Amino acid sequence: MSLYRDTGVVLRVQKLGEADRIITLLTRRHGKVRAVAKGVRRTTSRFGARLEPFGHVDVQFHTGRTLDVVTQVQTLDAFGAGLVGDYSRYTAACAVLETADRLTLDEGEPALRLYLLVVGALRALSGRERDPSLVLDAFLLRAMAFAGWAPALAECARCGLPGPHGSFSVPAGGSVCAGCRPAGSARPAGETLRLLDALLHGDWETAEAVGQPARREGSGLVAAHLQWHMERQLRSLPLVERRAAATGGRRPVEHAATGDRTPSADMV
Repeated sequence: MSLYRDTGVVLRVQKLGEADRIITLLTRRHGKVRAVAKGVRRTTSRFGARLEPFGHVDVQFHTGRTLDVVTQVQTLDAFGAGLVGDYSRYTAACAVLETADRLTLDEGEPALRLYLLVVGALRALSGRERDPSLVLDAFLLRAMAFAGWAPALAECARCGLPGPHGSFSVPAGGSVCAGCRPAGSARPAGETLRLLDALLHGDWETAEAVGQPARREGSGLVAAHLQWHMERQLRSLPLVERRAAATGGRRPVEHAATGDRTPSADMV
């Protein structure tokens, strides 16, 4: 019998038959793994509760003909406990998992950097020390860098002229100079681009000093850039809520990618 062990984050689960589930995990050494967890939907299951989304687990697999089989599970971090009571953090975490799932199309391909980004983002969200919107945008920017889609922020995306520049074009790949600016480019505030650069490079002191208008504008640019390159909309992003800085209340995210608003791995 061929056995192997790895640590991973549960991205999603699917029902299989009467009592089984297919578990999709992003693992440290084996990338994305889809495996069958037999009997986990029964109340007598030994580890059914450990194989839920947001779980960071140590798993042993048995190599199967089509899908591997989960044989042992040990919880490393129960991130879900710090997320389920806060809607904004929960929906941001859902967007993290969906993005990671979409960016790892090939099973078995190593994705250590993305795995570390996911664990760091979930730890920051469940720890409740940072604004969930900033954590999510930082994760999305770094995940795009992992995929090779990082937006140009400090130079022109077309000619490479050092910036900062006053325009941003999603199809062009980020900031663009006056000479390369395509028609219809957004004109974000300078503070917005500084925010995105700070989130990409882990400068939390600068990022947390930025006001709410720039944060909303930055979120729209990040969402639009990500979904342009993925060529599909993430189902979880329209559900994410952003906190209004002045009142502490909540409001739904406004999506540049869906036309609701004009776009104007060290997570802790």
